[in-house]
Amino acid sequence: MRAPFVPHTEAEVAEMLAFLGLSSLDDLFAAVPAAVRLAGGLDLPDHRSEADVTERLFELGEKNKPVGRSLVCFAGAGAYDHEVPAVVRSLASRSEFVTAYTPYQPEVSQGVLQAVFEYQTMVARLSGLEIANGSLYDGAAALMEGVNLAVAATGSSRVLLSTGVNPRWREVLATFSHGPGHDLVELPLRDGYTDFSAAGDEPAGAVVVAFPNYLGCLDDLRGARELADRTGARLLACYDPVASGLLRSPGSLGADVAVGEGQPLGVALSFGGPYLGLFSCRSKDVRRLPGRLVGETLDSEGRLSYVTTLRAREQDIRRERASSNVCTNQTLMAVTAAIQLGWLGTEGLQQVAIGSARAARYAKEALLRIDEVEAATAAPGFREFALRLPVEAELAVERLVEEGYLAGVAVREGYEGTDLEGTLLVAATERRTRQEIDGFAASLEKAIR
Repeated sequence: MRAPFVPHTEAEVAEMLAFLGLSSLDDLFAAVPAAVRLAGGLDLPDHRSEADVTERLFELGEKNKPVGRSLVCFAGAGAYDHEVPAVVRSLASRSEFVTAYTPYQPEVSQGVLQAVFEYQTMVARLSGLEIANGSLYDGAAALMEGVNLAVAATGSSRVLLSTGVNPRWREVLATFSHGPGHDLVELPLRDGYTDFSAAGDEPAGAVVVAFPNYLGCLDDLRGARELADRTGARLLACYDPVASGLLRSPGSLGADVAVGEGQPLGVALSFGGPYLGLFSCRSKDVRRLPGRLVGETLDSEGRLSYVTTLRAREQDIRRERASSNVCTNQTLMAVTAAIQLGWLGTEGLQQVAIGSARAARYAKEALLRIDEVEAATAAPGFREFALRLPVEAELAVERLVEEGYLAGVAVREGYEGTDLEGTLLVAATERRTRQEIDGFAASLEKAIR
C-alpha cells in the first residue's frame, strides 16, 4: 500500500506544536466551535498515488480517441516538443515561484531576484551579448521591443525585416508599428536565405533577421551585419536558444540585439502559452532596455544581494519619450528556463541541439525518399525544414492525425504568392526516435496517395 500524500511530516507537526506550547492538534483547533467541525470525515474514495491517477487518465483518454490520443509531434513553427526533465517540472512548480509577486521590495524578494539574475546571466551567455533583461511576454513581444530600441537608438524609423522571421511575429510587429510609425520594409527569401540586395542603401533603424529562420534555414548573419553597417542600423537577430548549443551565438556574429522565444527551455507547449520572450543587447543600449533588469550589489552589512536596477518603477517615467513602457515580465517561465539550463549545463544543451539536428536530418532524408516529395529550399537547416507535397499540406496534416501524428504546419500566411506557399513545415527534436520517424514517413507516403 502506497503512503498517502501529506504536506507535513510528523516531526514538523511536533516541532510546530512545541513552538506553540501545545500538546496535540486537538489543542490547536480547540478554538474552533464543535458545532462547525467536521464530525464524520469526508466521504472520499481511498487515496491513489500520482502514478495511479496518471495511469487512470490515460485509460480515460484511450476511451475517447481521437480526442484523448497523444499525437507524435513533428510540428514546430516557433513552439517545439523538447524533453522537460522531471526535476525541472518539480522545482518550477514550487509555491515560492508560482506565487511570487513583483519584486518591488528587495528585502523580501531576494530569492526571486537571484533566480531572475541567474536567468539573465544564462541568456546573456546564450546570445553572446552583455546585457539580458528579466524576460518579456513571448518572442513576438521581444521582437517588437527590440525594434523600438533600435529605432530610438538610431533615430530612423525604417525597419528592414526579413520574411524569414516567423510570420506571426511579423504580424505583431506590424500591429504595434502603427503607433510609433515604423516603416517596415520586407526583404524576400531566395532559396531559404534573405535577399539583402533588395534593401538598398537608405538609412535604416533596424535590420531584422532570424537565425535559424522560420523555415529552419541558417540565414546569413554576416550579410545582415554588412547591411546594418551600410545603413547605420542596429542588427537585430531572432535566434533559437537551443540552436545556440550548437551554433555560434548571434552576438559573436555581429548582432546588436538578440530576441527569441524561450519556450524550448523547459516550458511546456501548453496550447500556446504562457511562453517566454528572450531579450539581450549590448551595454551601450542598457538605458533603452525594456522591462526589468536585476543586478548584484551589497547590502548595508556588506552581504551579496540583488535589486532591480537602471529602470524606473513601472518602467519609464519618460512616458511618450520612452523607447518602451513595458513594466512586467514572465518570472515563472524565466525561472523555469533557468532551471532547465542549469540542469542541462553547457554539455547538456549541446546534446539537445545535436540530437535535434540529427533527428531533423534523418527525418528529412526519410521523407525525401518518398516519390513527389521535394525540399522547398537547399539551404542548410537546424531542426526544421519545408517540403513540397503532391497534395495540399493541410490535407496531409489532417490525414496524418488519424495515423497518430501531428505532421507539421502548413505554410500560408506571410508567404502568399511565393514558392513557399502551401509547403509543409516539419520539425524534429531530440525526443523523436528512429522508429517514430520511420513510422511518420510511412504514414506520410500513404497520406499523399
